[in-house]
Amino acid sequence: MGAALAEDIHNEVAADFIVGLVEEIKENEGGLRAWLTVIGSSLVYFASFGIINSFGFFQNYYEEKLLVGVPASTISFVGTSQLTLMNLLAAPAGSLFDCYGLKALYIFSGISCSGVLLCLSFVQPGSLWQIFVVQGVFLGIAIAFGAQPALVVVGHHFARRRGLVLGIVAAAGSVGGVCFPVIFAQLANVPSIGFAWSLRVVALIVACCYVVALSISSTKHIAEPFKSWKRLLDFKGFLDQRYAVLAAGAFLAMLGQFVPYYYITKDYLLPLMNASSFVGRILGGLASDAAGPTNTVYPMTIFSGILCLGTWAITSSVPVLISFVSLYGFCSGVFIAVLPAIIAQLTPAAKLGGRIGAFYSVCAVAQLVGSPIGGALIRTRGGEVGEGAEGYLGLIVFAVCVL
Repeated sequence: MGAALAEDIHNEVAADFIVGLVEEIKENEGGLRAWLTVIGSSLVYFASFGIINSFGFFQNYYEEKLLVGVPASTISFVGTSQLTLMNLLAAPAGSLFDCYGLKALYIFSGISCSGVLLCLSFVQPGSLWQIFVVQGVFLGIAIAFGAQPALVVVGHHFARRRGLVLGIVAAAGSVGGVCFPVIFAQLANVPSIGFAWSLRVVALIVACCYVVALSISSTKHIAEPFKSWKRLLDFKGFLDQRYAVLAAGAFLAMLGQFVPYYYITKDYLLPLMNASSFVGRILGGLASDAAGPTNTVYPMTIFSGILCLGTWAITSSVPVLISFVSLYGFCSGVFIAVLPAIIAQLTPAAKLGGRIGAFYSVCAVAQLVGSPIGGALIRTRGGEVGEGAEGYLGLIVFAVCVL
C-alpha cells in the first residue's frame, strides 16, 4: 500500500515536472513558433551566405571564360566587396529590424537577391564593371537586409538555447556554401543550360527559400517606432565597457581568423576546413548554452592561434596540415557561431538588431584588411614563395599574434 502510494506520488511529481518544463519552454523559448523561425532563418542563411561562400566558383569561371585576361586579384575584389558591404550595412539593417520587424526586410532581400542573380545572368562577357556593380555592390546590399534580421530574430525567441540556435543558423550558411558551387558547376557545364541559366535556376531556389522563411518566421518583440535617421546607426553600445572590449577583441581576432582560409592553397583542404567549421558551429553553440558563450569562445580562439604556431608554422607535411585544418575549422566555427550570443547577453532585446549590426559593421574593416596584411608578409625569392612553411612564417606569426 505504502509502495503504491509512493509510486503514485512519484508519478504525479514527474507529470507536474514535465508539464512545468513544457510550459517554461513555451513561455521562454517560444515553442513551435520559435523553432519554425529557426528553420526560416536557416533557409535565409543557406540562400544568402550560400551565394557569398560560392564565390570560388565565380572566381574560376570568370578567369577562364567570362573575364579572360583580367587579373585574378582584380576579380577577387568583387567577392570581397559584397562581403564587406554586407557587414557594413549590418547596423542599419539591424536597426530597421528593430523598428519594423522581419517581413518587410525579408521581402526586400528576397526579391533583390533573386533579381540580382537574374541580372547577373545577362552580363556581357568581358564587362568587369557590370559584374562588379551587379554582384559586388547590389548583391552585397541585398543580402545584408536578409542575413542580419535572420540572425537577430532567433535571439528574441531563445534565451537558454540561444547559442545552439545561432549555431544552427550559422551552420546553414556553410551548407549553402557546399551546395551552391556544386549546383553552379554541374549546370554551367551542361551545354543546354550553361552559366546564364544556372544563375536563373539558383535565383528560383533563393526565392523559394525566402518565401518559405517569410511564411514560417515570426517576431517576438514589439517594434520601436522609427523617430530619426540617427536610429539607423546605433553605436551607443560602445559606451558599455563590456561591449567595447568585446568589439576590440573580435576586431583583432578577425584580422587573423580568415588567413588560413585564404592561404592554404591545396584544394581538398579548404572543403575539409569548411566541413569542420560546420561541426564547430553546431557543437560550439550547444557547449555555449552549458558553459556560457564567453567561456566557449575565448579558449577556442586562443587555441586556434596556438594551432597555427604549433602545426602550420613548422611543417608542410600533408597529414599535419589535415589535422590542422580540421581543428582550426572547428575552432573558427565556434567563434563565428557563438560571438553573437555574447553580444546578445549585453544588449536589451529591443535594441538587439542595431547593436549586433553596429558590432559587425566595425569588424567588417578587420575582415577586409586582415588577409591582405597577412599576404604582404609572405616572403618570396624571385617571385616564388620560400620552401615549405618558411615563406609563410611572417603570415602565420601575424595570425598567431592577433588570435
